[in-house]
Amino acid sequence: MKEKSQTSLIKAVEKAKKLKLLILDVDGVLTDGKLFFDNQGNEYKSFHARDGHGIKLLRQTGVEVAVISGRKSNSVALRMKNLGVEHVYQGHENKQAAFNEIIEKMGIMPEQAAHVGDDLLDLPIMTRVGFAIAVSDANFAVKQRADWCTTLSGGHGAVREVCDFIMQAQGRFDEVLNAYLK
Repeated sequence: MKEKSQTSLIKAVEKAKKLKLLILDVDGVLTDGKLFFDNQGNEYKSFHARDGHGIKLLRQTGVEVAVISGRKSNSVALRMKNLGVEHVYQGHENKQAAFNEIIEKMGIMPEQAAHVGDDLLDLPIMTRVGFAIAVSDANFAVKQRADWCTTLSGGHGAVREVCDFIMQAQGRFDEVLNAYLK
C-alpha cells in the first residue's frame, strides 16, 4: 500500500510541474460549502486568509489562477478582484464552456491546467485537465477520480495546500519562502 501511495505522489508531482493554470471551484473549495443568507436574501461567504495568500504567491511564480463556479456571488467577485484573479466565471453550471474559454484565452493545453473540486459538478473539468485535485472532504466519486487529494478540507486551507504543492513541484517554493526570510 505504501508503494502505491508513493507512486501516486510521484505522478502528482510530475503533473504539477507542467501547470500554467490552477482552476478553483468556490463553494466547498474556497469556502467550507456553507451558504449564509440574511433576511433580505444577501449571501455571505467566508474565505480563508491563507488560501488567498497562497493564490497571490502562486500567481507571482507564473501560474495563473481562475475560478469557475456554478453559483453567482458578489462576495466572490470582490474577493477575486482583491487577489488579482482575472479569470472569474460565476453562474456556470456547465463549467466546460468556461474551461474551454479560459484555456483558449490563455493559449494553453488542457494538460497544463489543474482543477480543484469537491462535488459532481466539477467532474467534467476534472476529467479533462492534466492534474485533477479533490479537497479532503469532497464527495467520494470526486476523490476517486482525483490525481491528488488535499489533507485539508475546503475553506480550511486546502487551496493554500494546493498552491504550496504546485510551487514545490515546480521548484519555486524556496524562492517564495526566502523572500520572507530576508
